[in-house]
Amino acid sequence: MGVFDTCFDTYFGATQEVLKKIYETQKEKIEYAAEKVAETIKADGIIYVFGCGHSHLVAGDAFYRAGGLANVSAVFDTDLMLHNGAAKSSVFERMQGLAEPIYDRYCITEKDTLIVVSTSGKNCVPIEMAQCGVKNGVFTLAVCSSSYFGETSKHPSGKLLYNSAEFFIDNCVPKGDATVEIGDSKMGAVSTAASCFIVNSVLVGAAGLAKEAGKKPPVYKSGNVEGGAEFNKALIDAYRSRIKHL
Repeated sequence: MGVFDTCFDTYFGATQEVLKKIYETQKEKIEYAAEKVAETIKADGIIYVFGCGHSHLVAGDAFYRAGGLANVSAVFDTDLMLHNGAAKSSVFERMQGLAEPIYDRYCITEKDTLIVVSTSGKNCVPIEMAQCGVKNGVFTLAVCSSSYFGETSKHPSGKLLYNSAEFFIDNCVPKGDATVEIGDSKMGAVSTAASCFIVNSVLVGAAGLAKEAGKKPPVYKSGNVEGGAEFNKALIDAYRSRIKHL
């Protein structure tokens, strides 16, 4: 077996192992979250997804895509995303007082859901974002890793994300995220795959439960199949006034 095969197989195995652990240990929690999100769908509410740095990729993955729920709103803030200064975004994520004005811009209501993604769950902005949701009576779900539960919070409350939200799901990502040893370094992050799998599992399950209860979930089609663009336009028109980034 060559070096490439070793690296490839190790990364494949590590990714499989994390997803398997989620399936074996978090399925009941994912089901509970899906039941709560189904209530948001049935109430014609919005599902908000927020993350800083690479965690914002999870919000982007759930937003405005083929086979995705049209009532998902990504919560994007330029200063917390990579394209406007990656190193700067890491600094901003640790700052107090940023989450509340971001939260307020999205007009989140009690019939909505807020999902906050942060694998370490130790920085101020995701912690305070979850606290905003809970304070305002919004079902607030955290997706984070239990590998960091023994870490010291960077928030003065001493809380981490998992105990700042109403409910959490463990993405089972190992501390440090990287999984493949390359000399004295490690590569091969698994947090994006793990968190996307969890969030999409919640959304798919919620859609199925809403459908079973008699509420048709609003699901985008691919714009690259016949009739898809026209179908999607009706959904875009329906949600444009309520979802900021449409």
